[in-house]
Amino acid sequence: MGVAGKHFPPHVKTNPGAPRDNAAPSLPDADERVRKESKFGHLLNRPEFAAISGAVLVFLVFALSAGSSGMFNLDGVMNWSQVSAYLGILSVGACLLMIAGEFDLSIGSMIGFAGMMVAIPSVYFHWPISLAILFAFAGSMLLGALNGYLVMRTRLPSFIVTLAFLFILRGLTLALSIMFADRTIVSGVGDLAQQDWLANTLFHGVAFHGLFLMLAHHGIGTLLDNGHALVPGIPKVILWWLALAAICAFVLAKTRAGNWILAVGGDANAAKNVGVPVRRVKISLFVLTAFCSCLFAVLQVCDIGSAAADRGLQKEFEAIIAAVIGGTLLTGGYGSVIGACFGALIFGVVQIGITYTNVSSDWFRVFLGVMLLIAVLFNHYVRRRVAQS
Repeated sequence: MGVAGKHFPPHVKTNPGAPRDNAAPSLPDADERVRKESKFGHLLNRPEFAAISGAVLVFLVFALSAGSSGMFNLDGVMNWSQVSAYLGILSVGACLLMIAGEFDLSIGSMIGFAGMMVAIPSVYFHWPISLAILFAFAGSMLLGALNGYLVMRTRLPSFIVTLAFLFILRGLTLALSIMFADRTIVSGVGDLAQQDWLANTLFHGVAFHGLFLMLAHHGIGTLLDNGHALVPGIPKVILWWLALAAICAFVLAKTRAGNWILAVGGDANAAKNVGVPVRRVKISLFVLTAFCSCLFAVLQVCDIGSAAADRGLQKEFEAIIAAVIGGTLLTGGYGSVIGACFGALIFGVVQIGITYTNVSSDWFRVFLGVMLLIAVLFNHYVRRRVAQS
């Protein structure tokens, strides 16, 4: 049937713009905003990719150069794991603060000062060491809040504010140790820690002692002549590191607070305009870095049995290096807690592993600097690649 009673042959179009009956309909153009990404490209965009790759490479190098030296025996594993754990605790806090676009250069000085806040009250004022530990955590976190408040209130770069606190806290630590002990070391804390339930349970010694002794009796590990295991257990600093890293990684990846941290580091003004509490987020992260520094100090004081004015020297730079190796950008807005932990692991493996080889330990700092440079260049490449995609 045609139009208005007229009949048209099948091959005649009634509408020039209409497609032929037997022609396949044209497919819509692909949306240029949606593109497929290769699996390798996806991995390359992950902030922790470089740190994990670097860790694998470091393990391969030491497996070839020091595999038969005992580095990967149980006692060797505990040695470099413990070094990694101490730095890992600091790197977790430093990583989150850097993702938010700030730095804390007082981390190392806070370690020495927090150690004195534990040692001096317990040794000279005869406080229970558990009370001294709580006092140290409270004091450190208040100082962290003060750091964050000054940065937000004055709008000065956190580099400058925390650099000032680096000198203030280091000077106070030295002055207090000389005032009370007439030297830079305050000792006698180890016995007090063993006798205190809180300190002995959470911060002193090792965990799973009975399990490791049983394993040694069954040939897994070394059993000494006196009946004790060469490796008595897992140092508690490792358990603290794993727990802190797991909690912070979950917060960053799966919670609203984690989104806030990333948003604040990406563009603080834009984040504030959409309702993100920028000031509260940043001050909280300064408090977290102070908590991590105090935790480092408490674990060290309880294990070594003393506090020293030079503890934590240059640890702020090592924590920043571990975070950068782990994929955290110096400009903020991008990073990974897991990557920072792998950066700390690389640090510990190299620092201890180099003693198992014939290489002079003087080369350790050279290696650390090279790793930092490589990490910065790789992160810069990834950032440009993400920006162009």
